[in-house]
Amino acid sequence: MRKSGCSWSAMAFAIVGLTQALAAGTAVAGGFSLFVESGAAAVGNAQAGSAALAEDATTVFYNPAGLTRLEGRQLSLVASGVGPSANFSNSGSTSAIPSIPLTGGDGGDAGSWGFVPAGFYAMDVTPRLKFGAGFNAPFGLKTEYDNDWVGRYHAIKSELKTISMTPALAFKVNDRLSLGVGFIAEWAKAELTKAIDFGAACFGSGFGPAACTAAGILPQTKDGRAKVEGEDWGFGYSLGALFQVVPSTRVGVAYRSKITHVISGDAHFTTPNLPGPFALLTSTPATTNTSAKARVTLPETLSVSAVTEITPKWSLLGDVTWTNWSRFDELRVHFSNGAPDSVTKENWHDTVRVALAVNYQATDVWKLRAGWAYDPTPVKDTFRTPRIPDEDRVWLSFGTNVKISAASSLDFAYAHLFVKDASINDTASGAGTLRGNYNNHVDVITAQLNYKF
Repeated sequence: MRKSGCSWSAMAFAIVGLTQALAAGTAVAGGFSLFVESGAAAVGNAQAGSAALAEDATTVFYNPAGLTRLEGRQLSLVASGVGPSANFSNSGSTSAIPSIPLTGGDGGDAGSWGFVPAGFYAMDVTPRLKFGAGFNAPFGLKTEYDNDWVGRYHAIKSELKTISMTPALAFKVNDRLSLGVGFIAEWAKAELTKAIDFGAACFGSGFGPAACTAAGILPQTKDGRAKVEGEDWGFGYSLGALFQVVPSTRVGVAYRSKITHVISGDAHFTTPNLPGPFALLTSTPATTNTSAKARVTLPETLSVSAVTEITPKWSLLGDVTWTNWSRFDELRVHFSNGAPDSVTKENWHDTVRVALAVNYQATDVWKLRAGWAYDPTPVKDTFRTPRIPDEDRVWLSFGTNVKISAASSLDFAYAHLFVKDASINDTASGAGTLRGNYNNHVDVITAQLNYKF
């Protein structure tokens, strides 16, 4: 009897899905990145000028060299609500047994609102040397479908949480040049679930369709469930430079290094009760709780930002950010139970994000912001999965800063991301082919308190 279609591949695809979710959550351009949500000014400006603005302690994250523009001790506390929406429409999906139609609904809205906190601190060491520290969640992802949706054998839940800690130093070389460096310690935790079609596995096994049908084991009637959880610490660094080109214009350059995570995961399987010898289908090593590891290298990014004062009240801001997503040509998973490595081709491509913004100092108390950005996805159409139904997006954002005292101010911002409709044609072993389209959008609401000691 040959092995069932959900034997080694069941856990292979589950762990691969875990690493895909982690990879997507880190994309600066597209892919559910939370980079911008680490500061309300960045949200209001659609990230334009983030590496050059340096108005508050959030510069620890966006460009550590910007710390030299701050005086004394400063604290910035950020709270963001991020609301992605992903609605799937089925158009000809097929089951693992092509002659049997694939059942299930469209899954509901796979997106949901999430809370993203951040905190940053800056202080003087000497008049020319500054120290800063930040805690934020730069990467995040959560998609969750109805348990009985048409793509349940591809994905049900994908969730990624991160916490990044960054101490940083900045040195003012002269009145025109400042340099900065930061150390990044990043914790990541991910969870992935999917359904397993043991009925289809029976049809594809040595038992054959006739014996399985006689035993009442039909495709899509004997489902199990796979859940994978994993976590890891990764480390990297950031570099920054700030140039005061002329009194009215400064340019910031910020680099964030790659971060390598070795995701250690535990795979847990829930299986149906199958009669007699058919129980062999649920007792293979690959459907027994085990562990696996996947090495994921998150790409480096390079941002160039500029801020120029047109008049004492009006400023223009710009940003170009490159992300080296072409590092993701494949995802390789190693299993502790001796199964062969599972290799999934990704073939992601580099992205260049472009943003523009305008700020208006309406009064001594109020500043208004508006921003636009084009934010391309690193995901190619032929490699899109329901865990990462990402496409190109356009940002429109608005924000304000209000001084509430000589020592404190508040920032508020809102951004709406118009996401291009995403098509999907994803085939996975034991899951069939998921075909359809996604209608997506994202809303971001951010508030920030700045306080000077």
